[in-house]
Amino acid sequence: MGVSGTNAVYVWDLWVRLFHWGLAAAMALAWYSAEQGIAWQQVHAWSGYAVIVLLAFRLLWGLFGSETARFSQFLTGPRRVLNYLRHWRHGASHSIGHNPIGGWAVVVLLAVPFVQAASGLFATDEILFSGPLNPWVSSSTADALTSLHVQLFDLVLALVIVHVAAIGAYRLFRGDRLVKPMITGYKDSVSYQPRIAPAHRALALLAGVIAVFAALLAAASA
Repeated sequence: MGVSGTNAVYVWDLWVRLFHWGLAAAMALAWYSAEQGIAWQQVHAWSGYAVIVLLAFRLLWGLFGSETARFSQFLTGPRRVLNYLRHWRHGASHSIGHNPIGGWAVVVLLAVPFVQAASGLFATDEILFSGPLNPWVSSSTADALTSLHVQLFDLVLALVIVHVAAIGAYRLFRGDRLVKPMITGYKDSVSYQPRIAPAHRALALLAGVIAVFAALLAAASA
């Protein structure tokens, strides 16, 4: 794999990058399939399952993964966030991975899609489709979760728009290229090489998430 510059450092591991683009693809497919009606219901369901698995894996990778993937590395207190915002336009970027505001944006971008996708497991249109966990809740709870599933989509869409706009703003006003490092893994002008977790750890966590989720679906259909 080539680097993006003479001082480029490997910052984003393969698993963070696969998660990022995989989540984008799964959410796009979930949106598209939802717009196609009954013929695409199974596609919509499986794309939603993919979203849940990817987000659950990312949560675990945020605890046990590479240095730049860990929540402890990029979540900071309000003082650092405010200081970063005050000097955003002209301040130098000293972040190895996510900057202080970007770190909290990651939390929001993980939490909202997870709730939106997970609520779909209980949702129903009361005619043709019910989520696999719908029988586990009362009809009133199912109705509330169905409404939440539908309404949160607008918030997810708004977050995606803000995310893309922020990437453009960093490129336009600061000259920071955020997309290329998320493709190659390499970031320019980084002061040190962060610790990268081994691949077998990622594979074990992903396999565990898939196994648990598959067992949950099997129990629901039993």
